[in-house]
Amino acid sequence: MKFPERFSNLPEYAFPRLRALLDHHPAGGDVLHMSIGEPKHAFPRFVEEEIAKHAHEFAKYPPNDGAPELLGAIADWIKRRFDVSVDPATQVLSLNGTREGLFNACVATCPEKKSGKTPYVLMPNPFYQVYAVAAAAVGAKPVFVNSTAETGFLPDYAGVSEDILNDTAIVYVCSPSNPQGAVADFDYWRDLLALAEKHDFRIFADECYSEIYRDTAPTGALEAAHKLGADPERVVIFHSLSKRSNLPGLRSGFAAGGPATMAHLKQLRNYAGAPLPLPIQRAATRAWADEDHVIENRALYRAKFELADEVFHGINGYVAPQAGFFLWLPVEDGAAAALKLWQASGVRVLPGAFLGRDVNGTNPGHGYIRVALVAPIDEMTRGLHDIRRHLY
Repeated sequence: MKFPERFSNLPEYAFPRLRALLDHHPAGGDVLHMSIGEPKHAFPRFVEEEIAKHAHEFAKYPPNDGAPELLGAIADWIKRRFDVSVDPATQVLSLNGTREGLFNACVATCPEKKSGKTPYVLMPNPFYQVYAVAAAAVGAKPVFVNSTAETGFLPDYAGVSEDILNDTAIVYVCSPSNPQGAVADFDYWRDLLALAEKHDFRIFADECYSEIYRDTAPTGALEAAHKLGADPERVVIFHSLSKRSNLPGLRSGFAAGGPATMAHLKQLRNYAGAPLPLPIQRAATRAWADEDHVIENRALYRAKFELADEVFHGINGYVAPQAGFFLWLPVEDGAAAALKLWQASGVRVLPGAFLGRDVNGTNPGHGYIRVALVAPIDEMTRGLHDIRRHLY
């Protein structure tokens, strides 16, 4: 029995690779997980109340696109956060986590051909692995665009050749970026939107870290498009309660964009989606309507940013993240550094190369480790000092 070859060249997922690297070596101390971005701060208690109150609705099939109350709460949040008005009925789709949306949006909108050729899908490098899998699923050609210190840790899509841009159907952007914590400002979005208009491609803006920042809220892609009067069909934004509200297990996110694009996403959802159970949707509705817990959460991360800045002060190449909850720490060899740290202290971090691909023989993540700032601050303090002690 044969299997499709389109996934055969995908690298192994980062965390099985990490287990293979570390797990046959003994930990050098109490194990501290700083490799995976699973929020550990408390989620708002009203979530449990809402699920319990609406538990009887587990007996109902949930609306495929999202309950009107949830879509309305999301549209209201978009208006408050980005000062952009969207129609909840035609421009918002509830997601079972942003990963589902980032994948299915490519399936729903990527054409089989562009100018008679196999289309390209552009993505940052390092990157969230679902971008590459989505491109493979639709038979497109992925193009990995390095995000390095020289490019501000964001992909320089304007530097891609005209031949590739002319045949590009979709461009993924993660802002704030995972793993580097860089933020695309208004000028970045303006230039990318102009490039999208010139070369006729869509922008998929993965903004799931947008509510964790130091002082200034990151500009959103839809926000920039609205201010510029750009075609709303050029942009789809993806958001989640996972990081904003410390609810990764709720699996609640959304996509929003132009009505024609969203109609294609919804059509696919009719056949292949996994709508959220109604009690989950009720809890998500309340979460999108409440900002108090988000402000408290952001303050906890701000304290962690400041601690990291203090611990790594003076380290050559250290760049304080603007947003998100990862550190992107420079080392000589990420895999060797992760193994050394594990054997010396029991602290578990992710080699940067596990999140990237070789481009012209070089992986832009090779000389980095990704450190998740999700543990309680007392545990995180120990972990950061161990990293400084053993790797610098």
